[in-house]
Amino acid sequence: MFTGIIESLGKVKRIQKEGTNYHFLFESPISRELKADQSVSHNGVCLTVTKVEEGQYWATAVDETLQKSNLGSLIVGDEVNLERCLSANGRFDGHIVQGHIDQTGICTATREVNGSWLFDFEYDSSRGNVTVEKGSIAIDGVSLTCFNSKTNGFTVAIIPYTYEHTHFHRLKKGGVVNLEFDIVGKYIQRLLEKK
Repeated sequence: MFTGIIESLGKVKRIQKEGTNYHFLFESPISRELKADQSVSHNGVCLTVTKVEEGQYWATAVDETLQKSNLGSLIVGDEVNLERCLSANGRFDGHIVQGHIDQTGICTATREVNGSWLFDFEYDSSRGNVTVEKGSIAIDGVSLTCFNSKTNGFTVAIIPYTYEHTHFHRLKKGGVVNLEFDIVGKYIQRLLEKK
């Protein structure tokens, strides 16, 4: 489980394709602290560390992950948002983020507003996912609050710290992002569907 509070950016150093799997080599400031079998969120996708090398580590994404996320479009040199799993004695600063992407979304607008940034997103609502006004969402693993919530879209505000310390500073109109909708909302929606 994660909280959506990004620890660092990582850089894709190498990608190896094996069947339908992609093996990624990442370099990051937290690489030396990792060990094999740990779960790390990469743009919101929970991947298992498979091997740690000098300041770098490997993680593998299977076809299901590649189909539902933006990891399949990564290229060498791209940055990803990284978060290690929540420690049992840590603070719960964001919201419950599982690292299981529901679908991708598209950035439809970005604008700077007095030192902060607003980002608009659209998604395919036919998949049954919803946002609510002032509800939580994880975008590429970043815990954020939705507003201007509508059937197939929403807006988020990004403070300067988040803008600078995640890859939001590189996100442009048309960019594809990973969306994980609020787990509590998903359970409530499932219960309502059964009535």
